[in-house]
Amino acid sequence: MDQQTPHDDVVIIGAGIGGLTLALALRERGIAATILERTAELREVGAAVALSANANNLFARLGVLDALEEVSWAQTDLVFRDGRSGATLGRTPVGRGYRERFGSDYLGVHRADLQRILSEAVGPDRILLSHHVTGLHEDGDRVLLDLADGTQRSAGIVVGADGARSMVRQWVVGHDDAIYSGHSGFRGIIPTEQLTELPDPHAIQFWIGPTGHLLHYAMGGDGQDVNFLAVSRDPQEWTADQWVVPARDEDKFAPFAGWHPAVTQMLGAVEVTQRWALMRRPPLASWHRGRVVLLGDAAHALVPHHGQGANQAIEDTWALAEELATVGSGDPTAAFEAFEGRRRMRTRAVQFASAQVAEVLHLPDGPQADARNAAMAGADWFEDRLAWIHGYDPTVDRGIRPGSLSR
Repeated sequence: MDQQTPHDDVVIIGAGIGGLTLALALRERGIAATILERTAELREVGAAVALSANANNLFARLGVLDALEEVSWAQTDLVFRDGRSGATLGRTPVGRGYRERFGSDYLGVHRADLQRILSEAVGPDRILLSHHVTGLHEDGDRVLLDLADGTQRSAGIVVGADGARSMVRQWVVGHDDAIYSGHSGFRGIIPTEQLTELPDPHAIQFWIGPTGHLLHYAMGGDGQDVNFLAVSRDPQEWTADQWVVPARDEDKFAPFAGWHPAVTQMLGAVEVTQRWALMRRPPLASWHRGRVVLLGDAAHALVPHHGQGANQAIEDTWALAEELATVGSGDPTAAFEAFEGRRRMRTRAVQFASAQVAEVLHLPDGPQADARNAAMAGADWFEDRLAWIHGYDPTVDRGIRPGSLSR
């Protein structure tokens, strides 16, 4: 091996939410990690993120929650509405009761703000920009990383935190195993003051109907913006490399024709030129290969209907850091297997629950939809359906309390 090849004990591929949080969790246990980021500067990928208590309680332990709260909006309610009439189908307060029960607020934040806070906490000396990893090679008790500029690095442990479109996952699995969920969506961010038709602008809301649903929530330190995702069933075939495709601005209105003015105003307030395929990944029997392990979306990408993609990655970081701290510089296989054992059933349950949401929200008019609406009217969502997700504590809890929107 070339003596000029930089040697690292732990390399994290990807400076997204999972990679940055893992670096902090490892540092807390005395483990230094180097993050390799392919872009020349840290910038947001996606518009916003909703952070539930299962993530925010870990951020508190890592010392970044106070800074995060300054640029985030604590949600007021969780509301389900009929997309066409605007009638309230179900409402659960999200405020002091949520905080008292789960330990922190349910926050909406610009992804760029979250990434900035985490990267500042990690420090620029641990983040190497313009380091695009193109290949991995096992070399005894090391892993060689090929970079796009023709150089190499060497690591004792590599963590693939490179997102749902992970190159590292393809290396672990041997192929690209993305599966199209049958749904696609449009995304946007709009100043709250422009949404004059919108009731409860500072609540998390689902507007639902047979042809799709609109999810939105407030974000920013003053709740000054609203982030939305408009989802509909899309029968076209999407391949594994078509995560985002060009779209005409008028395409976003078709599934929501005749819907409530709040919905059409929100969709019309921002021009969109891209349509996002909602992809998922099948569960893996193993998340590691040799000295390389997957984390977050790279390990268990899920559709966004429960808003848990980032939150599950954050949960992962605690478990992986804790297990790696037990092996030192030795063979990490035992740590990887223990990490997977702690996280596999939990993440599979969240994946399954998330996949079921769209099917329930998009029921055609009729008895099943009527029964769903009646259940929504009588439900305390965090008590009856979501506590097993939001109340999970990976620092003490290694099991799951299964449940879902469809239960």
